[in-house]
Amino acid sequence: MAKIGFIGTGIMGKPMAQNLQNAGHTLLLSEHHDQAPADLIAAGAIALATPQQVAQEAEFIIIMVPDTPQVEDVLLRADGVAAGVGAGKVVIDMSSISPTATKQFAEKIKATGAQYLDAPVSGGEVGAKAATLSIMVGGCEQTFERALPLFQVMGKNITRVGGNGDGQTAKVANQIIVALNIQAVAEALLFAARNGADPAKVREALMGGFAGSKILEVHGERMIKGTFDPGFRISLHQKDLNLALAGARELGLNLPNTANAQQVFSTCAAIGGSNWDHSALIKGLEHMANFSIRKE
Repeated sequence: MAKIGFIGTGIMGKPMAQNLQNAGHTLLLSEHHDQAPADLIAAGAIALATPQQVAQEAEFIIIMVPDTPQVEDVLLRADGVAAGVGAGKVVIDMSSISPTATKQFAEKIKATGAQYLDAPVSGGEVGAKAATLSIMVGGCEQTFERALPLFQVMGKNITRVGGNGDGQTAKVANQIIVALNIQAVAEALLFAARNGADPAKVREALMGGFAGSKILEVHGERMIKGTFDPGFRISLHQKDLNLALAGARELGLNLPNTANAQQVFSTCAAIGGSNWDHSALIKGLEHMANFSIRKE
């Protein structure tokens, strides 16, 4: 069993940390920003004051925070992870952040003698709780193999994509696909309902054909029932699409459908929905159409 530093115990991070704890690993948590969750402490996790102290005590240091600036802060602040790691340590960033910044962070961590993996996840809160996350990993193969038993506690579909930054690139690609699928389902249900059909029955019919998908199954139901408590917030999906669009500009690419999905998310944010689940993209389309598929 390993000593694992886990920094970032939010909607996704906490159940991931709990799964590691339940597997018998010792958790070391940092209280530099928020108080460590009481139930993790009650189950044996140890709270330390700073990321530096966590890095000094742990063999593996896992980071699961919202965005690139937070990762930079955890890693590179004066009392951050970089100040506490060295040879034999492995830093694993499971946040979803900029691939370009990830490569820079990896170089700075590896300069200390430690190893670095970027390992963003897909599967949302449900997947985090059920330990069925898809994990996309960038980093050297030897370090990946060393960390693989930890990934297997948190996820099912675990793939080493390539070197540092490639895991984050895969996650950005994932978020493009997810956003466009959510928009496709939302537009289809809106079209059906506005034409007078029962959107629940249309969804049921489509589930058995080539249009069937996990998003139609799970998020289609959310759209019909209007249950938009966040598993993955619109604001976070906006962040991921910003990474996609910024990367596209760097590469000279045009991603028109990604840009369009981002505009619909922006409509949701403008009507107060930044913290809605990303399946609530349909509410942006409904706002523009002045029509709801639900009898609200």
